[in-house]
Amino acid sequence: MTVTSVGFFRRFGAILYDSFLLLAVLFLAAALLLPFNNGDAVTAKYIIIPYYLLISFAFYGWFWTHSGQTAGLKTWKLSLKTLDGEAVTWKHAGIRFLAALLSWLLLGLGFLWILVDKNNYALHDYLSKTVLIFEETKKQNKS
Repeated sequence: MTVTSVGFFRRFGAILYDSFLLLAVLFLAAALLLPFNNGDAVTAKYIIIPYYLLISFAFYGWFWTHSGQTAGLKTWKLSLKTLDGEAVTWKHAGIRFLAALLSWLLLGLGFLWILVDKNNYALHDYLSKTVLIFEETKKQNKS
């Protein structure tokens, strides 16, 4: 297996793919709250925003810590590892999730850093000591 750095467009392909899956999970999470609010949507920002962030972290964290791959990462042949090449722990996942939020809050500059970084690392890669790697499998000859 050859391991190479992950570029900007491949990352965003995976982000887009996972965004659709996360949106579906968040719709389900919102529906689960309906019985607790007499069938109405919860609109209190101090409740719903932390709830959605917790659900989002659970979504990403579970995949990152169990296989290193969300569905989007798997589709784009990417996996998440520590900088040492080890599996990601919940601590790494938590730091990466918060650091990725920071990357978004900086108007995406944390992601755009990939374009100028020699290793193709984003801000949250450095802060969490994790990195997305491209796993290109070599085809084996069948004789």
